[in-house]
Amino acid sequence: MGRELGVNSESWLAGLRLSVTQLDDPRTRISYRQAIEVIRRALPTLPIDGVGLAMGSSQNGGNFGLLGLAMKTARTFGDAVRIGLDYQRNLGPLMTLSLHEHDAQTLALVATAPEESHDLLPFLCEELFSSVLMLGRELAGERFSPLWVELGYPAPGYAAQYATLFRCEVRFEQARHAVLLDRRWMDLPFASYNPVTSQQALALCHGQLASLSMRGETTAAVERLLRPQLRDNPQMSDVALALHLSERTLRRQLAEEETSFSEVHDRIRTERALELLQDPELGIAAIGNQLGFNDAREFRRAFKRWTGQTPSQTRRPLA
Repeated sequence: MGRELGVNSESWLAGLRLSVTQLDDPRTRISYRQAIEVIRRALPTLPIDGVGLAMGSSQNGGNFGLLGLAMKTARTFGDAVRIGLDYQRNLGPLMTLSLHEHDAQTLALVATAPEESHDLLPFLCEELFSSVLMLGRELAGERFSPLWVELGYPAPGYAAQYATLFRCEVRFEQARHAVLLDRRWMDLPFASYNPVTSQQALALCHGQLASLSMRGETTAAVERLLRPQLRDNPQMSDVALALHLSERTLRRQLAEEETSFSEVHDRIRTERALELLQDPELGIAAIGNQLGFNDAREFRRAFKRWTGQTPSQTRRPLA
């Protein structure tokens, strides 16, 4: 956003061991402390009101990666919501969402944030709830809107922007931060339901979630090196050199973490392929090229080996 508004974002990153390139890559994982510090530095430099609303409302299902795919191919809106809540940690959220019963007809999607970030609540709530709204409209249709929104901070001077975006009453200075939904939305069936693709995406989401707490340092380091270089099809020797290890040592360390270079490489490529298949503008050959395949036929064979389906079979219900 800084670039779009003509703001130099280098000052936001001073001393945080982060680059603008890393910040621009949605796959880059940074710590909660780093994220909060970047936001604190950035907000005073941006010349618009409602930065969080602007950021969140520009999101779509593709920004949610594998989780967005798992939700889009779920059976119903309710199933998609439950999947989103179960695997929200995969996205590195700055607030945590939970679903509660408000009354017999109404559900409350409640957001909480660590106390250390309470000075940023307007931005955090704006960005989270508006991105959830955009995803909801992509999944359920343009008519999707909350019954009302509750926010625990005073109304800002640009409060009218909230009502325009959410198309409902927005209540400030409330006891919680929540989006209130008509329970009937939960039964809405999805035309994009695909049990095979959904299970594939869910399995990968589950693996991502498990890896957040279980993966070893070497596996994490290999993942960080592979993700931005998939197009170049990096080999084990390239990664070992970048990590200042011999191939034998890298192989041994990965084995100690119960994985291998080929397993990590294939998993990263599968995740990225499923994300790219959500973009209807990208051809199969172009997707394969981004994953390091010069021949579309090689990519099709590899993808079927990874997932049990061809790229076209996976993409068809998403069209």
